[in-house]
Amino acid sequence: MNSSIRLRRGLIWSACIAALLALPAVIAVLAAAALDAGYLHEFLVKFIAAKLERQVHVAGTLRLNLLSRNPRLIAEDVSIGSPPWTPAGVAVKADKISVEFATPHLGRELIVNELTIEHATLHLFRDIAGHANWQAGNPDNSSPHSLPFIRSLSMRDAHVLLDDAQKHRQFDGTVSAYEAKGTAAEQPFRIQGKGKLNGRPVSFEATGESLRTASRDKRYAFSFSERSSGAHLAANGFLRRGFDLRRYDATFDVDGADLKDMYYLTGTGLIDTGSFHLSGKLVRQGHSSSFSDLLVKSGQSDMRGSVTIEGIGAQINVEADLNSQYLRLADLGARAAGRDSGNAALLMPDAKPDPSVLRRGRTAMKYSARRVEAGRVALNSVTIKFMNDRGEVEVAPITAQVMDGRLNADLKIDVRKEIPAVHLQAGIAQMQLSQYTPKKGGPSPMEGPLDVRAELTGRGKSVHEFAESVDGTVTASMSAGMVRESLAELTGIDLRGLGLLLAKNKKEVPVRCGVASFQAHDGTLSAKNLVLDTDPVLIAGQGFVRMDTETLDLVLRGYPKSVRFLQVRAPIAIRGTLKAPSIGIQAHDSKLVLVDPGKAKDADCGALLP
Repeated sequence: MNSSIRLRRGLIWSACIAALLALPAVIAVLAAAALDAGYLHEFLVKFIAAKLERQVHVAGTLRLNLLSRNPRLIAEDVSIGSPPWTPAGVAVKADKISVEFATPHLGRELIVNELTIEHATLHLFRDIAGHANWQAGNPDNSSPHSLPFIRSLSMRDAHVLLDDAQKHRQFDGTVSAYEAKGTAAEQPFRIQGKGKLNGRPVSFEATGESLRTASRDKRYAFSFSERSSGAHLAANGFLRRGFDLRRYDATFDVDGADLKDMYYLTGTGLIDTGSFHLSGKLVRQGHSSSFSDLLVKSGQSDMRGSVTIEGIGAQINVEADLNSQYLRLADLGARAAGRDSGNAALLMPDAKPDPSVLRRGRTAMKYSARRVEAGRVALNSVTIKFMNDRGEVEVAPITAQVMDGRLNADLKIDVRKEIPAVHLQAGIAQMQLSQYTPKKGGPSPMEGPLDVRAELTGRGKSVHEFAESVDGTVTASMSAGMVRESLAELTGIDLRGLGLLLAKNKKEVPVRCGVASFQAHDGTLSAKNLVLDTDPVLIAGQGFVRMDTETLDLVLRGYPKSVRFLQVRAPIAIRGTLKAPSIGIQAHDSKLVLVDPGKAKDADCGALLP
């Protein structure tokens, strides 16, 4: 009897325990049945919103089929808001969203068999610190999430509005994502778009392997093509793990009419060029992008090397190692691109790069070139080291060989100020004037070593703005050399000298010493000492150079050291601009002297030279 009672009690307790254990499953089944029947929809929407960390509103019909091998959810007239780490607003609005899930398995992540979005508008936003409304989690609190498993995605002609402050991109257009149609069981996945990117027409297409075969455990191959503003970017690569857009490798080729047009494709500000070709490899690892085997060619110029860019929030850190075999400055700038370069009479460029980019991080760059051609002057063995620490820029040292002389320069720019402050120290030692090639060809009119020294300060957002505000000193000097006799005599304008010039006489006379010293103040360079002492003639000058207009106003006079007959005392005027100087006789200040006794004395070279 007692044993029978104990058995019944045991069965009752076992039944109670089994009921308690089965209760969650029973509740889940009952809840699913209630949801399928149209109850608890408001609760479900709030639950999804909490999981997404976004406001979700379903104004139309919400249909569910959860008690199925492949649960399905269909919602009409859906709007999804932006997350709390971005400004409030509607991120996604769609007429209809349909989701079918794979059969749920305990311990396995949720897999979406099919996602269909119809007649959608996407407002995508990212601020300069990297907070985006498409991120699955707050980037300040957690690492970015990988995309969920989606085996099939269909979104046709969605209107996409993108405002990406971090990458400097604004896009307004349509985007479609779908699997290509065909007879094969596994068709490639495609994303196509067209519209305006940063105000310029753009079209792009990405093609990848079938989503049905993608896996977290293997690479996912893709190709990408984009065209905008005359430039074409083509890339091939792979995600290291399926559905993880943070890590990928790719090779790319770009062709275009102007390298600056790459801004419309990449959001990266570059310089103007003529037609160009760019190629290289890209490795993306989280916040870091490493470019290697870079090669860009434009005109006769080339540049190659590697660049690493790391973006964490609003800060962008760059490391670069670049080099050129040959760089011709005529291949760079708006003129090379066939665009309006502003004032064509100016020699100093007036391009104003955005200084805020330098304030947002650190940069360390090394550049070297075997040969740089700047007009008729060539620089060999050029090396430049560029360092930037949030707007404190130092370009030092800058070294090069210039006409067999040695250039050394240091440049400091404080970009932390609204109008950058600039300090330049530069010197060229033993530059051989015989290496200079005149515009019309032939030998140089002078020979000898020239030393140049400049120490300048100024302010401005461009080279021209710096020049028109410059203060400091510029000095050029030579301790010996040779000058064509016709040139020396011409400054005195006697018949012998003029005859030698017309006859193209190559006779040379010694130069004892020479100096051209200028004091710069508020953009005007005033000649403090302008002397060239040759054996037959002492040449002295005065005047100034205005850097705001880049105009010259210099006068040279020749003083013979021996008797001259029929001497025309006429100073030489050097006017025009730095880009197009003109040299002529100042006729109104000339007079004829039958006999010039030639009483000029040798200059005191020891006191004259710095």
